[in-house]
Amino acid sequence: MELIPAPRAVEEPTGPGVPLGPDTTLWAAPGTECTERWLRATLGAALDLPLRPGPPDARDGVRLLLDDTLAPEAYRLTAAPGTGVEIRGGGPAGVFWGAQTLRQLLGADAFRRAPLRPAAARSVPAGVVEDAPRFRWRGLLLDVARHFMPKEGVLRYLDLMAAHKLNVLHLHLTDDQGWRIEIRRYPKLTEIASWRSRTKFGHRASPLWDEKPHGGYYTQDDIREIVAYAAERHISVVPEIDVPGHSQAAIAAYPELGNTDVVDTSALSVWDTWGISSNVLAPTDTTLRFYEGVFEEVLELFPADAAGFSAFVHVGGDECRKEQWTESVTAKTRIADLGLTDEDALQSWFIGHFDAWLAARGRRLIGWDEILEGGLAPGAAVASWRGYAGGIAAARAGHDVVMCPEQYVYLDHRQAPGDDEPVPIGFVRTLEDVYRFEPVPAGLTEEEARHVLGTQANVWTEVLEDSARVDYQAFPRLAAFAEVAWSPLPAPADRDYADFERRMTAHYRRLDALGVAYRPPAGPRPWQRRPGVPGRPIEGPPPNR
Repeated sequence: MELIPAPRAVEEPTGPGVPLGPDTTLWAAPGTECTERWLRATLGAALDLPLRPGPPDARDGVRLLLDDTLAPEAYRLTAAPGTGVEIRGGGPAGVFWGAQTLRQLLGADAFRRAPLRPAAARSVPAGVVEDAPRFRWRGLLLDVARHFMPKEGVLRYLDLMAAHKLNVLHLHLTDDQGWRIEIRRYPKLTEIASWRSRTKFGHRASPLWDEKPHGGYYTQDDIREIVAYAAERHISVVPEIDVPGHSQAAIAAYPELGNTDVVDTSALSVWDTWGISSNVLAPTDTTLRFYEGVFEEVLELFPADAAGFSAFVHVGGDECRKEQWTESVTAKTRIADLGLTDEDALQSWFIGHFDAWLAARGRRLIGWDEILEGGLAPGAAVASWRGYAGGIAAARAGHDVVMCPEQYVYLDHRQAPGDDEPVPIGFVRTLEDVYRFEPVPAGLTEEEARHVLGTQANVWTEVLEDSARVDYQAFPRLAAFAEVAWSPLPAPADRDYADFERRMTAHYRRLDALGVAYRPPAGPRPWQRRPGVPGRPIEGPPPNR
């Protein structure tokens, strides 16, 4: 079976499979309604299968049910002629992941939106697939702040995530270059902060510009739709509102948020280039109250539930430049009043304020590994991006960790050397490199390793101007990452990459059916190149830290 991600155990098919056709029925036990709807709407539409309701003992029918002897996301898919196809899940999510495997077993045509051959005979290979994920957090970050991805694109990526059994969408909603979420009490965040006048084309050292305005934002109903669509696919959406750095867009809309005693913040605009802006939030009560108002609306739009990771709110906390704070009388006074040592401690105080604020409302703060500096409340979690070191320190201090080191799973980094790679950024991270990524750092004790919630691939979009560029950078590497996050693979050096490549041959056909503009194994197609647009390649292997 050419399945991706690889399941834990497969009883290889023998003999005839289970036929699926116009008369195939679908029986769904209570608790499996999401998968029932998905099968009819997606698989049924692709293969011209009505999947009408039928009894649980219908010959060659499809049955969905819960089984409390399995772990919540585990499933057992059994296909036997005469008996039919049965998907048992330890919870609703397990049943849904089993349905994703069923789709792969039915071939690439099952990934289309309409049937190519109406009423064609279909067959599920006879056998048993038993499966469960290695990690609970199997994430993808989409940076919609640098280049806006319209709502339909986000919904499409939720479908792509579901097809790869990924279950956390981290939405990077705010940055220096744009604010992407409607906050009703602060309308200028969408009137002003969601648009920039022009955009740097390529790396920040590039002389090239796209002179047309760029922007967009999600209305509150758009966000509700994204969250509901994700929930139907057992995906949690974690919003990121970046503070106190990466905030020039917000300051451009509301100048009082900036360091007004250092710069004329009323003259600022939404940033049109890349890098790290020196315009950061002022450490004032006005700023705290403003962002409390922002987070109040964010919590309503991203409600927490008992399952998944929807209780988390990401606050950024990374790359906060301190030049303005060192010159600001207001910042110096705040440091003195709080008895802090320096500007680094001031940033820790800022993050700590929202840590306590979120915890008081039953939510959990997560931030980039810089938030470790100065100490964290017990419930806060860390996304380790600057290599493994932050994750190791967090786990040893008793904090939960999501591993997303830039040297391994930043998918905006280039996929191969050579001049044909479009806008080459960072280290070369091939498909095989991603496949050999290990999320749990060496040296952690068993107790410390339990704090590794999982792993996440990050897609930053400074040089990804549209959905085709996002596809190119994400795929096929996201398929390799999905297997790392889901499957109990051996140590990196012992992984059977040749077998993964063999299974990818079938998976490329699925991606073709889904319309994914992935990077072909032989290199970019002519229209995927960006000749003359400078990037920032880094030579040599990435540091192992």
